[in-house]
Amino acid sequence: MDDKKDVLDNGPFFHGTKAELKIGDLLEPQHLSNYQNKKSNYIYFTGTLNAAKWGAELAKSQSKERIYIIEPLGEFENDPNLTDKRFPGNPTRSYRSKSPLKIIAELGSWERHSDEEINHMISSLKKLTEEGKNVIYD
Repeated sequence: MDDKKDVLDNGPFFHGTKAELKIGDLLEPQHLSNYQNKKSNYIYFTGTLNAAKWGAELAKSQSKERIYIIEPLGEFENDPNLTDKRFPGNPTRSYRSKSPLKIIAELGSWERHSDEEINHMISSLKKLTEEGKNVIYD
């Protein structure tokens, strides 16, 4: 019997952030969110470079944007904050886990979204916040 049938996604997986980490470091839940000033019960990651770029670009910090290639060390689930919200299914391959993620590499270079795209996203998120709709279900 094939045990792989229950796996949501085989990766590779990415985590976009502005935190400076080393190969072998673990990303764990119960740390301050990259996006809101509260501890997160989960650690979030994606199977798409595009979503990881957004993670790095929108993280609340003035530090360098980074994208890490990660390995989930436990079970994970579809991120309910994105899954089925705007598009059916999980086209952004966005996930979350209560288990650590191990840093296995850092992408040395990647192309950022344009300043116009980033500013538009920031404006959209600000509007959602003002409307009380920028909620992370954690």
